[in-house]
Amino acid sequence: MSSAGEAEGGPGEKRVTWAELYFDLVFVFAITQVSGLLHHQHDAGGLIRALVVFVPVYWCWVGTTVQANIRDVDNLRDRLGILLVGLAGLFMALAIPGAYGRRGLLLGAAYWLARVVLLLLLVRLPGVWSGPYGAGVLVSGPLLLAGGLLSDGPRLALWAVAALCDLAAPLVFRRRLAAVAYHPAHMPERFGLFLLVALGESIVGIGASAAGARLDAAELTAVAAAFTISAGLWWQYFVFAADAMRHAVEVADSRRDVVRRIFQYGHLALAAGVIGVAVGFEETVAHPRQALGAGSVALLYGGCGLYLLTFGYTRWMMFRQVSATRIAAAVVVLGLLPVMVRLPALVVLVALAGLLVLLNAVEHVRVVRAAAVATAAGAAPAD
Repeated sequence: MSSAGEAEGGPGEKRVTWAELYFDLVFVFAITQVSGLLHHQHDAGGLIRALVVFVPVYWCWVGTTVQANIRDVDNLRDRLGILLVGLAGLFMALAIPGAYGRRGLLLGAAYWLARVVLLLLLVRLPGVWSGPYGAGVLVSGPLLLAGGLLSDGPRLALWAVAALCDLAAPLVFRRRLAAVAYHPAHMPERFGLFLLVALGESIVGIGASAAGARLDAAELTAVAAAFTISAGLWWQYFVFAADAMRHAVEVADSRRDVVRRIFQYGHLALAAGVIGVAVGFEETVAHPRQALGAGSVALLYGGCGLYLLTFGYTRWMMFRQVSATRIAAAVVVLGLLPVMVRLPALVVLVALAGLLVLLNAVEHVRVVRAAAVATAAGAAPAD
């Protein structure tokens, strides 16, 4: 199989193809569009609206990743199918800024197109119509399309129902999915790449905000602090969690449950947290001396808190262990949120950067202390 980015391991492992990597570029733009929507309205209503359009975007990516995982997609038919889903994703991304206005119908139609293509790619598999892919074509796709024809309030309600249908499908069809054979190395790599795309948006948030600033000492310090936050989030996942997630899916009695809980649901929360932080950067980096509003602080600290709490969820789901350090750090971050509202943006950024550096240092010490024991016992990688 001609492919890129071979995961570590034996020669029999499934690898990510060039078509999948090219497909991801569409979702770089899509996440930027979701961030832009949240940037223009980041109160509670704006958060709900952004999440409701983010779920179908994310679920198109998940659907494509799952079908690429369970089948050989390095052939003409599947390459063209992946590219067609990518085109539908591009249409969705273009619709997002006006999703609750004149472009709602475009978003719904593009999503339905993506779901139809994914179903056709898998139509030869038995029972595909009575699973999540069939539900996308028969339920959530039509709901999104119908919502695009309605006014703002009913549209949001119908789209929220469609998003919940997508999220519930793996649970509803849990028994039917028991027969699916997932490739354990490919799935963690794909979801890690998606999170990397989301983290890239945090770099864009820093750069876009700072590019038009004077770049004096305070602004450069703010850039450095924001980059430290982004790097700290990257470190938490790719240094401390990624190997544990891969180990969990390799040794799980039910890979179906690990894929659903850790990757499909867990990474939705991780990506949402990163997007919140990225939008928070746009509000803070260019104005380091100004106090922030509650919305901007909530995005920055709330997004970071969600990100850290999600690791508590994933660790429990993988190993039935409590991630005490990350949960404690999340509690501190969320507890500081009301205090930071009246402080200058530079202080807000530096404080969060310092907390993440401290957390990573504590995690590093813990992992080093546990490494010898884990190696001797042949236990799972420390998360």
